[in-house]
Amino acid sequence: MLFLHLVLVSVVAVLHTHPLDARATRSDPLLVRAVVDGDTIDVAALGRVRLLGIDAPEIGRGFDTSAPFAREARDRLSALVLHRWVRLEQEGAAFDVYDRRLAYVLTEDGTFVNAALVREGLARVSARMPLSRLAELQRAESEAQAFRRGMWGAAPQIPAAGYTARSKARRSPTSRTHKPSSGRRTTRKKKP
Repeated sequence: MLFLHLVLVSVVAVLHTHPLDARATRSDPLLVRAVVDGDTIDVAALGRVRLLGIDAPEIGRGFDTSAPFAREARDRLSALVLHRWVRLEQEGAAFDVYDRRLAYVLTEDGTFVNAALVREGLARVSARMPLSRLAELQRAESEAQAFRRGMWGAAPQIPAAGYTARSKARRSPTSRTHKPSSGRRTTRKKKP
């Protein structure tokens, strides 16, 4: 019965919503069908939407391990928006390099979801261009840092934006190999 209800709601959403176009800044209410990770959702009629101006820790795929707080960020985003109606506010570029729509996400009660995740220390500010809501996001991040919420209260400190287990392994001096004169491959040890 729940499945039928969700299908019906999704069909109604497709028929009664107008997707954002390049000129629009705010959408009609849209139903969130799925939460992919801490900063990406799947919205009826539009597909994947990346939360603009923030970056949440990456969830591991396959054999990769998830970054600290990745699952917490995804779970919190799910609690805020999954199977709920939201509005999207678009600013700047419509899509990212992965063809995901870029937008701010607001719940029916007006909660600015992007800032809520940052304020709880589950995402960090990540702006590659000037944004109208950048100051609000930065205030939320400062508050999270001051109160040591989420990733800001963790020890050790979470590395810079873009951190994944795979990128850490690529940068680690112990993961590089060199070929000694004997022809055998060995792992270079880090100097004490």
